[in-house]
Amino acid sequence: MRMAMKTATYCAMHFVVAITVAYALSGSWKAALAIGLIEPFVQTFAFTIHERLWARAQASRREGSFAEGAV
Repeated sequence: MRMAMKTATYCAMHFVVAITVAYALSGSWKAALAIGLIEPFVQTFAFTIHERLWARAQASRREGSFAEGAV
């Protein structure tokens, strides 16, 4: 329950920040709302791809695919 609440409040905060920044840059509430609603949605997919790439890199590292002392 705590994790669900934390996720929901983070989501709300993300929307507010995105809309506020978009408004500050554009001066248009229509543009700010459009950007503020689309950006978090796109960011969710970008984060998923990012996490998969990191998981793949960590798995490769555990298997010894990276040179000693490398990332």
